[in-house]
Amino acid sequence: AKAVDRGQYQSYNPLEGGKFVAKSGLPTQIQEGKSFCVLGIESSCDDTGAAILRSDGTILGESLASQHSIHQPFGGVVPSLAKSAHEDSIDNVIQSALANAGMDIKDVDAIGVTVGPGLEICLRVGCERAKELARRYGKPFVAVHHLEAHILMARIPPEKYNINQSTSAPTHSECTITSTSLPRAMEFPFLALLVSGGHCQILKCLGIGQYSIIGGTLDDSLGEAFDKTARLLGLPVGGGGGPAIEKLAQDGDPNSIPLPVPLQKRKDCDFSYAGLKTAVRLASEKLKVERGVDSVEHLPRKDKADIAASFQNTAFRHLEIRLERAMDLVEKEDGVRSLAVVGGVAANSELRSRLNRLCLGRSNAWEMFVPPPRLCTDQGAMSAWAAVERLMVGSSDMVDGQEVFARYPFAVVSSNSPPT
Repeated sequence: AKAVDRGQYQSYNPLEGGKFVAKSGLPTQIQEGKSFCVLGIESSCDDTGAAILRSDGTILGESLASQHSIHQPFGGVVPSLAKSAHEDSIDNVIQSALANAGMDIKDVDAIGVTVGPGLEICLRVGCERAKELARRYGKPFVAVHHLEAHILMARIPPEKYNINQSTSAPTHSECTITSTSLPRAMEFPFLALLVSGGHCQILKCLGIGQYSIIGGTLDDSLGEAFDKTARLLGLPVGGGGGPAIEKLAQDGDPNSIPLPVPLQKRKDCDFSYAGLKTAVRLASEKLKVERGVDSVEHLPRKDKADIAASFQNTAFRHLEIRLERAMDLVEKEDGVRSLAVVGGVAANSELRSRLNRLCLGRSNAWEMFVPPPRLCTDQGAMSAWAAVERLMVGSSDMVDGQEVFARYPFAVVSSNSPPT
């Protein structure tokens, strides 16, 4: 499955000999029993994000530079254009996040930045800027794993999600008086469903830096399948195919076009969306002939809405089947009954509703934790929060020599996966 370590890529493991090491130090506030503030930087794909986040999960200030208009004419992300846009935006985004928090870079207690997985030339923009700042101001540095950052967002207490709305911006001294008794929305171990533009995984989350992959995609991710279906239908994909399909599907009949649920004969937890993508294309081509139009893009809106709704329904049904199998497994073997749903596709309201029903409908109801939609997609707060979590267990990274990784798999593969 994608992103599972088979030994061919550098893998992510922040532990050394089973222990966390503070290679670049820790904020002094941790030992003093006070909270601290982290600058998080994100540039893994097509948006430049930065945020100042307090160690209790409060987002003090953030900024995001979208590249949707840049990539819209091309129907997808153009890496070279994304890199240039990151370079143009990175300093302004960081300064804006600091200004929104009412802070200066000198007031920040640590810096975290996404180093992979993602587009390497884009990751490097954020990483090099973060390294420069950490080196110049002598700040502890955390090299953040992008997927771990998505997963850990589900642990932020819900009351901390909203940016401080007070008329006077919080000062650094106000950031350091909170107790370090920091509750989390969910505790380890838990099950996570990670669904995004580049990844589709089910993971048993054992602790910071410790993830056991139960299932992954054999080909396309769910987000990729949404993007490709949106392009087939001629929908605007500058802001991602997922939101475009979700919006159009609201006007369609999810049962109007029969589509095969993938991998029905495989009794494991892996995903496959390539076959469904082909089935959607063939069904669309058939409708094109029946309607006498020259392309799928010229189908009547009602037909395209039915295609979108039927695709979304089948894609989610496939996901539900694989997820429920994983839920059975970890509940039986580990007593786990909590689910984190994270990643960009987790912003889809239909998916959130269906998975909530799935959790509540089990014989022993599960709790589901999902960040608000704006925190499901890539942004600086996720890097800042992942850095907080690492720092709180005594883990930081060396600035010098830190690389970025296009592929950066979790090293541990579940030995508890159901047999094929």
